[in-house]
Amino acid sequence: MKRTYLFTGFPGFLATRLISRLAEEEPESEFELLVHESAIPEAERIVQRHKGNKRTKRFRIHAGDITKTNLKLEKAVSERLKETVTHVFHLAAIYDLAVHDRIAQSVNVTGTRNVNLWVLECKAIERYVYFSTAYVSGDRKGTIYENELALGQEFKNHYEKTKHDAEVLVQYMRDRIPTTIIRPGIVLGDSKTGETAKFDGPYFMMRYLDKFSRMPIPYVGKGEALINLVPVDYVVEATVYLSRHADGIDKVYHLTDPNPYQAREAFRLISEALTGKAPSFTMPHSTVRIMLSFPPLRRWVKVERETLDYFRLEAVYDCTEAQRDLKPSGITCPDFADYIPAAVEYYRLHRNDPAKLIEVI
Repeated sequence: MKRTYLFTGFPGFLATRLISRLAEEEPESEFELLVHESAIPEAERIVQRHKGNKRTKRFRIHAGDITKTNLKLEKAVSERLKETVTHVFHLAAIYDLAVHDRIAQSVNVTGTRNVNLWVLECKAIERYVYFSTAYVSGDRKGTIYENELALGQEFKNHYEKTKHDAEVLVQYMRDRIPTTIIRPGIVLGDSKTGETAKFDGPYFMMRYLDKFSRMPIPYVGKGEALINLVPVDYVVEATVYLSRHADGIDKVYHLTDPNPYQAREAFRLISEALTGKAPSFTMPHSTVRIMLSFPPLRRWVKVERETLDYFRLEAVYDCTEAQRDLKPSGITCPDFADYIPAAVEYYRLHRNDPAKLIEVI
């Protein structure tokens, strides 16, 4: 079946992986890529990797900006796309935990509102797929269900707050457009190759371990909370399946680990794989947080202070809906212990690659 996909968030790693998988499985489908002008050179490089391949013509890059009216698309282009696009994948967002409120509000909330308005004018739309995050749950404790959202929670950072507010806007779309909302956990690299685009998020643990590898390694706090890590290939495979299956219409899915590890155990496995030794003592969470309040130390360790909050999160992300609807496909989340060696090895080989490093301020 020929489909016409419009993506925001390209050339981001997750969007690129999704497009690649869809293009492979659907040789007749076409891809309209909304790209901020600052990212067009990188987007063109990725598309040009298919140079000489007839499939290259299936990918069209359009300069645009989700924070602007009509996505800042040229009028003629916008009108054509509204006639032809069948599936919209909205992934463009600011994912930085330390992001300033104004920037997060503009991209995550205003940007999503603008995409929503544009999608409502699409005449051939069959599915709207929005990428949220499991952490719209904010500071809630206990079991978090897929059918829950706004329950009076507070938020640990502007990223969580604005992603929550953006999902609220998308929730209102469910009665008007066939919508699927994806809430991933913390995304790691490919479970088989370890490949990732940036060493952010969970890779801060590896950057932290790099600094302490020649001395006794400390755990950070008790680490009793469950940490929800998922490999990118699981998120991609599950999303591709759920976004095309009828069961995915009007659903919210936690693409989280159904059997998450405690943060302490996950940290031990990473430490053993990267340094060859396990942590030998515990440094209080409060002590580490105070240390990371000093910018020079943050830049040396290369760890954002906001990352620490996810080692203490007292929430369990129920993914019953996702597991049930994925069951016919055979798609399951790999066990963390099975794929973390590949993630660590990829980090070891590329940790000095400036293109993969995230600046810590």
